[in-house]
Amino acid sequence: MQTLAILFTVLVAIEHCYILWMEMFAWETAGKRTFGKTLPKEMFKPTKGLAANQGLYNGFLVAGLIWSFLIDNPEWSFNVRMFFLGCVAVAGIFGGLTAAKKIFFVQAVPALLAMLFVFLSK
Repeated sequence: MQTLAILFTVLVAIEHCYILWMEMFAWETAGKRTFGKTLPKEMFKPTKGLAANQGLYNGFLVAGLIWSFLIDNPEWSFNVRMFFLGCVAVAGIFGGLTAAKKIFFVQAVPALLAMLFVFLSK
């Protein structure tokens, strides 16, 4: 279980590194390819600042997940990891309900699986 917990947590962190990059630095290219069916093409330029702000928040999630690996105390490492995975899961559930159902599967499901494996490996 420990290996799966680490693997899924790292997967979630990598995914959010990609989201950070896309929203902060490639909104008008990769963002357009990703969200072009849900957001009109002419909206990408004027929403570039908003997307960058969202990307920054994804960076905070990545920082928290990485931090959880650097904490020596097992109880605190567990708590910090579960908190940040929980934040990702809530964001994925909310995005799935309000923006696109795909977000639930791409963002919330991996975070929920990571939480399950982290919990079971305790």
